[in-house]
Amino acid sequence: MIRINQLKLAVDHTKEDLLAKAAKLLRIPVKEIQSYEIIKQSVDARKKEEIHFIYSIDIETKNEEAVIHRAKNVNVIPAVKKEYQFPESGTETMINRPVIAGAGPAGLFCGVMLARSGYRPLLLERGEDVDNRRLAVDGFWNGGPLNPGSNVQFGEGGAGTFSDGKLNTLVKDPLMRNRKVLELFVEFGADPSILYINKPHIGTDVLSGIVKNMRKEIIRLGGEVRFNSLVTDILMKDGKIFCITVNDREEIPADALILAIGHSARDTFHVLERRGVPMEAKAFAVGLRIQHPQEAINRSQYGEAAHEILGAADYKLTHQCKSGRGIYTFCMCPGGYVVNASSEEGRLAVNGMSYHKRDGINANSALIVTVTPEDFGGGSPLAGIAYQRKLEEAAYLQGKGNIPIQLYGDFKRNCSSNTFGDVKPALKGGYEFTNMREMLPDYISESIIEGVEAFEGKIRGFRRQDAILAGVESRTSSPVRISRDDAFESRIRGIYPCGEGAGYAGGITSAAMDGLKVAEAIARRYKSFSF
Repeated sequence: MIRINQLKLAVDHTKEDLLAKAAKLLRIPVKEIQSYEIIKQSVDARKKEEIHFIYSIDIETKNEEAVIHRAKNVNVIPAVKKEYQFPESGTETMINRPVIAGAGPAGLFCGVMLARSGYRPLLLERGEDVDNRRLAVDGFWNGGPLNPGSNVQFGEGGAGTFSDGKLNTLVKDPLMRNRKVLELFVEFGADPSILYINKPHIGTDVLSGIVKNMRKEIIRLGGEVRFNSLVTDILMKDGKIFCITVNDREEIPADALILAIGHSARDTFHVLERRGVPMEAKAFAVGLRIQHPQEAINRSQYGEAAHEILGAADYKLTHQCKSGRGIYTFCMCPGGYVVNASSEEGRLAVNGMSYHKRDGINANSALIVTVTPEDFGGGSPLAGIAYQRKLEEAAYLQGKGNIPIQLYGDFKRNCSSNTFGDVKPALKGGYEFTNMREMLPDYISESIIEGVEAFEGKIRGFRRQDAILAGVESRTSSPVRISRDDAFESRIRGIYPCGEGAGYAGGITSAAMDGLKVAEAIARRYKSFSF
């Protein structure tokens, strides 16, 4: 195969245009291209009047070495294919099947890989299956009661199920775990384009079907998936786990417990602290969500004549504040919604969500400021959780149980809003006008204002006075890291901290990749078996 990099084409090009451009670079007739595969597609929007797609593609043809030599082009090179390799099974005997706590990306991908290698895992999810979970969430958004066990944070698919479903990651990937995760997503129902587009996403409507298919695969291969099953205790002997308690009543023997619990599993963190599992507080970020008209973001990013093929534009912005704190946009949702993402009674948190088409009227993203253990106070590894809860309690009170909202201009003036401007809200859940400056520490509010003003220089109209703020965005990443060694195991032997909640990932893809890493660790150590 021949790899062609930096292949530039107009956004409205055809397949024939792509092949013709490739053939011209290779100095061969189009008919000699036997097959091709798109490896990467990105957008070059530096010149708004002349936006292009940039491709890397692999071409199969005759006499490839001679073709590469004749092309005399630094962007025409031999294609090197690397594939993910799951390890051979180890030699240690596992008496009880591995138990996975949590059916988010880390738990599901770990479960699929273990199931396919003959380990028949037991996957325990505290929330409901994705269909019943969706009913519970929709009911809550429409004014019904919060189900603390099944909501935007808890249930099949994890918190990522009600998100934009972004699959890009900054994790370095020499072992091709990222590629394997994307291939599995495609196998279970995602569009194959996620394998090559620069910023792939799935959307909450598509993700729900994918996680169901993953669950069915685990079961088909002899594994088991249980819902409404919360790990409420772990039992240890001689520094090693030997049993877990589920729902305070059922005891399940366990040689290996994969803790893929998600960063909102605060009650489970307290169980781990009580049982002496080593943990530490870590930095994370908190702030608010901001909404702008999606059309305005498209115009700023792509120009006045933005082509519909490009879809809804996104952005990623950072700023170093005068105070030394960093503020940045996070989990940007083109054409999306701000959603009530609460999981505890009397506390309120928000998140962003998009459907696959990203065709909502607004863009939204979190404006978040880094906070560290120095901000939390106290020496507990769970001090960050207490910090989150304090902010969420204030948000719940300010919003009277609904999402607190405020126009940016009023936030800057430190006064409550009472009506919308030209920007209309795109929310899932009820809302309440308020002054969110009263619920945030001054260093957060001041950093948000400084950041929004600075971002105006990158996104025209970002600081518009009627942009809608909503809060509080407190669940950006885990405030806790559960310690593990190079074999991915806790000092309490048999416990394998995994994924975003354990402090080792930051999004759907990196959490899924960490699930693969832990599955590999289990496989290297233990022989597979059948019951």
